[in-house]
Formats: sequence, structure tokens, C-alpha cells
Amino acid sequence: MMTLIKRNGNSLSGVPALFDDFFASDFFNWGSNSRYSALSATLPAVNIKETDDHYEVEMAAPGMQKDDFKVELNGNTLTISSAKNDEKKEELEGYSRREFSCQSFERNFTLPKDVVDEDKIEAHYENGLLRLSIPKREEAKKKAPRLIEIS
Repeated sequence: MMTLIKRNGNSLSGVPALFDDFFASDFFNWGSNSRYSALSATLPAVNIKETDDHYEVEMAAPGMQKDDFKVELNGNTLTISSAKNDEKKEELEGYSRREFSCQSFERNFTLPKDVVDEDKIEAHYENGLLRLSIPKREEAKKKAPRLIEIS
């Protein structure tokens, strides 16, 4: 019988194997198959799309309410954040358990300078999806090609 042992390629016997799993894991992949999901530590997925007229930002955040979000523009940095605290108390056959849950995240995005019309940014939350529409200034919009006459 053969036993397979996973190693991270560390040939130094003085460095404990305790760190192997930590450094080998994908630290930023906190999906449902991750060991971090048991801690409710998640970072919402974001899609960003650029059109000729505006930018569209979509953030997947199911189970939240629109009041749970804070969207802020500071200079050309757009920050989307949330902090939600829950307390769950459960009593079962003489046992009691109380769990506290703090879920928070902050995502920062740098918008192109002098391109965004910051007074017209709109945000909308529905069915677990936060959508932001970030319009471009008129002078920053892509213009149709034009033919220039040679004189």
C-alpha cells in the first residue's frame, strides 16, 4: 500500500509544515467550497462593464438589504462597503447557544480621472444584485468617426 503526501516543495527541514496549507491555499478565493466560508468571510463578486456612455458595476450580494450598503465617491475612488451584525439565539432541550455574526467588506475601485460625471452616479439594489451606473462626461464619451476633408 502506498500513501501519498502533499508537499509544497519546501525542502527546508527547519520550516514547519504547519504553514504548508496556509501558503498553498488560494487566499483570495473565498467561495462556497472554501474553508473560509464557515466563518462567513466572503467578498462579493463584482462585474464591471464599460460602454461608450458609462460604466456598469454589478455586485452580487444576496440576502442583504439596500440599507446594508454604503457607496461613496472620494475623488476618483469609488468605495462600496457593508457592515452587518446579526445575533442568533437557539435553545434546544436544555442546551442554549448564542452566536454572533459580523459580516463586513469593503471594495475600492479607482475611476479614470476627469472621465466620470460624478453628480449623475446611480445605485440600485434588487434581488441580491447591487447595480451602479456611472455615466461618463460628454467630453469623455467616444465619438463616432468623422471624415476630415483634405483641402
